Parts: sequence; C-alpha cells; structure tokens
Amino acid sequence: VDAAKMPADWEVLFTNANDSSNEGVVHSVLPYFSVQFHPEHTAGPEDLECLFDVFLESVKDQINNRPYVSIKNRLTERLTYRPTVPIVTEKPKKILILGSGGLSIGQAGEFDYSGSQAIKALKEESIQTLLINPNIATVQT
Repeated sequence: VDAAKMPADWEVLFTNANDSSNEGVVHSVLPYFSVQFHPEHTAGPEDLECLFDVFLESVKDQINNRPYVSIKNRLTERLTYRPTVPIVTEKPKKILILGSGGLSIGQAGEFDYSGSQAIKALKEESIQTLLINPNIATVQT
C-alpha cells in the first residue's frame, strides 16, 4: 500500500526500516488495523504478540461501551520501552581487559584483534584500560 495514496482516515502503522516500505496500516477513528508480516514470527519470544492483545482489548472495550482509545495509541503505549532498572549514566574510569595470550601461526589471531579495538574505543571515551596477557602481535597493531 502506497502511503501517499491512502484515504484520509488511514495512516501508516509500521514501516520497514530496510526499504521504507509500508508494512502496516491503521484507521485513525475506527478500531481497524492490519500488518503485512506475521506478528508471531519475531526475533524475540513475544516480540509483537501484543498486536493480538491490542485487538482483543479494542473489541472488549467496544462491547462494554468504554471510551474509544485509538489502536495507534494503544500500540504506542504497549511498545514504549520503560526500563525496570535505572539506566546507569556514570561511566567507569578504568577497565581491565583480558587478552588471549600468545598465539601461534594459524590460531585465529584475528579474534584477538578485538582487544586492541576495545582499547581504542575506550581511549576515545577517556576511559583508562589495563590489558593483561595480551598477544604481542595485537599490541603492536
């Protein structure tokens, strides 16, 4: 469905982040919505299972003559992330990094390269690092 050609009472609900295609529509007044993907097929165990819950809540509210809450508002409320544990905003001052130790030829030294990348990234953040048991070739990189 081309978002630019939708009727006035319809709007985009989901957009594909890869190609910006429309993957869901919602009516702005009536409790109608649809998606072009399988909500039960997700990356997480219950990722978008809430679509079914929102649908059932809307039907129950309609049957019980409760005030109308738009599908879009219900979904926004459901999908808004609220951390249960406060987010730590204080950065550490020092970090200990454990290296892989000496490697012989053919022992996948490229994996140890991540240690030097970590040191560079932490240095950019003004965090002191201490590397223990490094592969000398990685330290020289």
